Amino acid sequence: LSKTADSKDVFQLSRREVLASGAGAMGALMSMGGFTSVLPDEKAIAELLGTTLRSAGGAEEEVRAFCKARIPTLSVPSSAEEWTNQADKMRRRVLDEVVFRGATAKAWRRAPQHVEWQETLDICPEYSIRKCRYEAVPGLWIPALLYQPSKLEAKAAAMLAVNGHDSAGKAATYKQVRCINLARRGMLVLNVEWLNMGQLAGMNHYSMNQLDLCGVPGLAVFFLAMQRGLDLLAAHPNADPKRLAMSGLSGGGWQTIFLSSLDTRVALSNPVAGYSSFATRAYVPPDLGDSEQTPTDLATVADYVHLTAMRAPRPTLLTFNDKDDCCFRPDTALPPLLAGAEPIFKLLGKPENLTHHINSDPGTHNYERDNREALYRVIGRHFFPDNTNFDATEIPCDPEIHTSDKLAVALPGYQASFNSLARAEAARVRLRRKAPPEPGAAVKPWQAGMRRELTKVLRSKPLSVGGAKAAELFSRGADGATQLLRLGAEWTVEATGFGSAFGGKTTVILHDGGRAQCGPLVREALASGIRAVAIDPFFFGTGRATRNISYLYALLAQAVGARPIGIQADQISAICSWLAAESTGKQVKIIAQGPRSSLAALVATALAPQFVEHLDLRDGLTTLDEIITKNWTVDQMPEMFCFGLLEKFDIPHLNLMAGVKPFSFWDGVRSMGQEVSS
Repeated sequence: LSKTADSKDVFQLSRREVLASGAGAMGALMSMGGFTSVLPDEKAIAELLGTTLRSAGGAEEEVRAFCKARIPTLSVPSSAEEWTNQADKMRRRVLDEVVFRGATAKAWRRAPQHVEWQETLDICPEYSIRKCRYEAVPGLWIPALLYQPSKLEAKAAAMLAVNGHDSAGKAATYKQVRCINLARRGMLVLNVEWLNMGQLAGMNHYSMNQLDLCGVPGLAVFFLAMQRGLDLLAAHPNADPKRLAMSGLSGGGWQTIFLSSLDTRVALSNPVAGYSSFATRAYVPPDLGDSEQTPTDLATVADYVHLTAMRAPRPTLLTFNDKDDCCFRPDTALPPLLAGAEPIFKLLGKPENLTHHINSDPGTHNYERDNREALYRVIGRHFFPDNTNFDATEIPCDPEIHTSDKLAVALPGYQASFNSLARAEAARVRLRRKAPPEPGAAVKPWQAGMRRELTKVLRSKPLSVGGAKAAELFSRGADGATQLLRLGAEWTVEATGFGSAFGGKTTVILHDGGRAQCGPLVREALASGIRAVAIDPFFFGTGRATRNISYLYALLAQAVGARPIGIQADQISAICSWLAAESTGKQVKIIAQGPRSSLAALVATALAPQFVEHLDLRDGLTTLDEIITKNWTVDQMPEMFCFGLLEKFDIPHLNLMAGVKPFSFWDGVRSMGQEVSS
């Protein structure tokens, strides 16, 4: 530096060289550039960025309250006819607007049933097991076992047996026992495999949202995997269409309440330790469900309280475990369900058809003998009311339990997965989606139209920073200062500012690892004589829930109709607007490090480019297709799976909407970022 002839040569040094020269050399550099302050050292920056003004659990409480305020409540109508009409409308809306929205899901729904029967296992004189597979969606086959009594009534009661998160899948011992006991009582039982369990291991539930990104509900795959099984069972020549039942544990409990509420063919339903109201889940973290249990926009139509009430007047047994070590404890999960559904069952003249059972032996997350016998009793009461010999005592059947290998169903050499389905849909989207126009006079009208479309996709709602002044972020000089900014009525964002001696421009800094990881980027901005503000928007750093299941709150936000990346973009835009109002150039720069923060920053700028002068994205996406080709899941990238985003937009579209082009962060030094053009 001492040999440098003038400041121009200094500014041609790379950032790495300058930062490596240390605080003393940096002070000399800043002096030569006309700046008067010395950079705070790395430790001081790191310490300030690592502190928080938030109360413990503050971010979690914000997203809870945000979601709770948007969960629909159930009002009891004045007549049975009014409720019936209301329930029918809700069913149609859930199916049309949530489960099967879009052309692809509708095509899956209309596809013909494909079933292939295989060998029969003659287990004992009382029943046999016939193997089969059926296609849920094109290329995805579900293995199943049909338990068929040897003495079969002309019209026999039938049960769809589903399972939850058990790696043994359809071969789980407690599930085999249930199927055997029902078959011994004269019932047809279809034991179906569940996605990611047993023979379908590897279909990560959190990959389902890759389809959502393409505008296809991943929920449709789950729903059809269940409903096609019911179709198969109902089509059996000996199945009594008036005596179809369904039951399962945990994830199987969710399947049971979801399908049996929306498909009125299910006469009797017994979900076991498998669900609670969204309102309960918001404040009981163990109840927060996987992607299919918290699907995009479900709570804009109905809560699980509504789904429970939609069972009326059909027999429904709600089973919970009093010491459940997983989720859905009866003291929190059951009361809201009963409070909402009991008046509806009473209104329809069948209050006795809604019952509940609380297991205390063993009381943990289970479907063991006590819970199974509760099922047998309700089946006897409703399906065999005239059979005085019906006995709900479980029949021992240990010798009839078989290994997974013996119960394995042959599957095709190729099986579709969530990722393969999403890749195929992304390819179709690319063919349908219009490419962005070439730069020219037609760009501005295109940008305006696409911003309106993006606002809809993101469910964007403008925010503003209230009760704070940007100058306060720089009130402590070179040492920096932190503020907790209030954005609208529901959100707060922590921001740390540095560089009080610098006038003019401000750089807003984001990092996938949160504000605590922004130190090098802060020093880089300060080294160029620009004020720096590191922020933690929604789901970054201190803006995320403190628990290791925080991504499930992002799913809950989507279920109530919001879009996490839309919330992030609105927060970033509000802060940029607020800072720009006190900036000499009336615009700010943004540096974002990592694919998550880079996408959030790009989307924010595409929505509101007027506040941003420079956009520097590092390790960002070159195409939204990367989310699918890299097989990312919602627990890794909770905001990226915005429903329908890829259907209408890709990175080149967002770039042009933001008006970006390559720029140099310093004079003479090229950056991998972008600059917003006027």
